[in-house]
Amino acid sequence: MIKRLLNWLDESTCNFLAVKTIVKELQAKGFKELKQNEDWIIEPGGKYYMIKNSSAVFAFILGKDAACFRNGIKVIAAHSDSPCLKVKPNPEIYGDGGVVALNVEKYGGGILYTWFDRPLSMSGRVMMRDKDIMNPREVIFDLRRAVAVIPHLAIHFNRAVNEGNHLSVQKDMKPVVGYFSEEEIRSMKNGRGIVLESIAEHLKVDSRDILDYEINLYPCFTPQLCGLNEEYIESPRIDDLSMAFAGLEAMLETESLSNENIRVLAIFDNEETGSGTRQGAASPVLRDMLERINICLGGKQEDFYIGIANSFMISADDAHAWHPNYNEKYDPTNHPVIGGGPVIKVNSNCKYMTDSRGAAIFKELCRKAGVNYQMFVNHADVAGGSTLGNILTSQLDFAGVDVGSAIWAMHSAVETAGVSDHEDMVKVFKTFWS
Repeated sequence: MIKRLLNWLDESTCNFLAVKTIVKELQAKGFKELKQNEDWIIEPGGKYYMIKNSSAVFAFILGKDAACFRNGIKVIAAHSDSPCLKVKPNPEIYGDGGVVALNVEKYGGGILYTWFDRPLSMSGRVMMRDKDIMNPREVIFDLRRAVAVIPHLAIHFNRAVNEGNHLSVQKDMKPVVGYFSEEEIRSMKNGRGIVLESIAEHLKVDSRDILDYEINLYPCFTPQLCGLNEEYIESPRIDDLSMAFAGLEAMLETESLSNENIRVLAIFDNEETGSGTRQGAASPVLRDMLERINICLGGKQEDFYIGIANSFMISADDAHAWHPNYNEKYDPTNHPVIGGGPVIKVNSNCKYMTDSRGAAIFKELCRKAGVNYQMFVNHADVAGGSTLGNILTSQLDFAGVDVGSAIWAMHSAVETAGVSDHEDMVKVFKTFWS
């Protein structure tokens, strides 16, 4: 299982590739694709998935009879995106000595200084000219080699760097992609630029046919085990791909079980920027899909309301692990540790959807699965974040709970999680869907 997780993390260098990785595994298990702009034909006991914007995916397994919707939906929700640096349009910035840097912007709330002095690559998607103007051809790509670096300023020019270092994304975070001759730079300026020309060469297409792109930089870091007993997982994008892949693992291992409910794995996009896109948790995409399932199963509107009332959602997004160097940042009695088991996230100001009912259900799932659970509550003087749970309930009246695995350095270029925590979370998810 852990080897698969490391491989999946390595393949999923951006949101589009995370979805592509998940879809490949679903197809191998016989899940059939449904498209929003086509008629749906579904049957009780069937296994299906729907893709949105190539960056969100919703897989579901129907119950054994047509009345399964009224019995409720069991949802595990996570997200495909992670903080990173995105390449702007017209990104080339030309400097002395033929040095070319890139104009980028920050996506999400990353820890910026962790991106310095690392080999970086590019992945994402390009839109290609096609016969139908309204349907340009999409190509998802990954250069899979180091093409850029953000060099740090030497300490000799900033003696106070270790005392605190304010960073400007516009000024300090420009990745350098190389140095070129005057002739090469003239050619770049007269053409499509080094980024588009490099991607076109990689894809073996004409750069003039690339109409637009969404490109992110990512660290060239191979996910690996760490610790004297290999108890830690070190990887970029653990938040939140570890939860997405825990849900995927659980669905793949329970897909053959007969069930009275509908099981849904919902992997949204853009959680790191507020979920306010058509593929985000604040959109009606999941509600629309569930309404359509109910209609295709012959259900009435009343069946939909009853089914939603009988449903439960596990909103799965990683949690903050107790840090041995910063004990003062944590709640004195509710700070989860790596290796301590799944974490239930609680906030009295309703930043999470967890209430006592949802927490009680998840605790019992842990007990049945034979794993320990932990509680996370913010230090009372430290503001916390929010995640998918409450955002999604603005669209669907789900009961549920916010959970995650405890990790270090959330939103760093490389994060750390626990091997046993991932295994335990999968056990709980399997119990939920069994």
